[in-house]
Amino acid sequence: MDTTSGTLDEALQRLHSSGPEFRGFLSNHGPMAVEALVRNGRQHTVHRWLDAYARKLEDVPSARDRITDANWQAALGDPRRVTDWTRYFTDRLAEQPWRAVLATWWPRLLPGIAGAATHPVIRVGHAVRSLLTEGEQGPRRAELAHALGYWAARHLPLPATVRPTGRATPDEALAALPRVADQRVTPVDGYAQLPGTPGWLSTTESLHVPRDPDAAREGLTALVRAATLTYAGHGHGHGNGIMLVHAATAPNAVLRTLPALPRALWADSYAVAWAAASAITAVYAADAPRPAPDAAGLTPEEIFERAVANGNEHAIKFADTALDVAVAAEDGDTRALSAALNAVRLIDTED
Repeated sequence: MDTTSGTLDEALQRLHSSGPEFRGFLSNHGPMAVEALVRNGRQHTVHRWLDAYARKLEDVPSARDRITDANWQAALGDPRRVTDWTRYFTDRLAEQPWRAVLATWWPRLLPGIAGAATHPVIRVGHAVRSLLTEGEQGPRRAELAHALGYWAARHLPLPATVRPTGRATPDEALAALPRVADQRVTPVDGYAQLPGTPGWLSTTESLHVPRDPDAAREGLTALVRAATLTYAGHGHGHGNGIMLVHAATAPNAVLRTLPALPRALWADSYAVAWAAASAITAVYAADAPRPAPDAAGLTPEEIFERAVANGNEHAIKFADTALDVAVAAEDGDTRALSAALNAVRLIDTED
């Protein structure tokens, strides 16, 4: 009997009684992590993992005022309105097909991808993947409402407008990125350093973003691969290994969402995903590389099991992305698996 969908739905229903953040600003990774666990065949671990994780979560914040189609712009980017936003999207998803709601709101939310260290778009990516692969039952539609509401409440554009019009590949552009002067900062303080970081904007704008939708999807796939492999040698920046994972998981969330979006949005989605990955890399990637762990002889399943044993939500989510890259890699290329092993090594279970 297939119990995958039931386990995911039960976990999401548990998590929807908690807010999207705790301890002031830390993101609730529960919905993302449990979806990754189920997706990778570890549904039997979901409730045990969630029992431990849920102890740190907080209640859903109080609602303030109703958001409507006429006043939503005033509430965009206001974290105090997160419950109002969730209710707004719950209503929209009750009235319209979820793909239609996503198509309307994706271009509105996309410029604010940097908010909350890109966690909202990552949560949307996991929600969309579950809807596409597991079906459209209530808890999964509800999760999309929570994810979109979180994104709307934490909507935050980068402090510099990025227009990538160059010829560089993701590998080339990522390798050329400079680093901000002070990397031991919050994401917002790190973003604030980007406009004054010599070479950051020009390097970010050197990326080639094709307008053809299929070519844009190929470019975004290459970006996820490049960011994942970058973590293998540079993930130790910021001292704990956590922050750089988002340079890979955020664009992968966008990539996972593309099949549910109109093709006309694909190229812009790639451009914005790149800007976010570039920002996170400049803020948190270590300048000098270190050797990555050797993954030779290990299967993707064994790598993911190590992430599950680590227990940290970031290790689980990054391993989920690394496995996407590894499955698509040429035979014998274990670098993405080495990147996942590096995350397991660097990320402390208590972080």
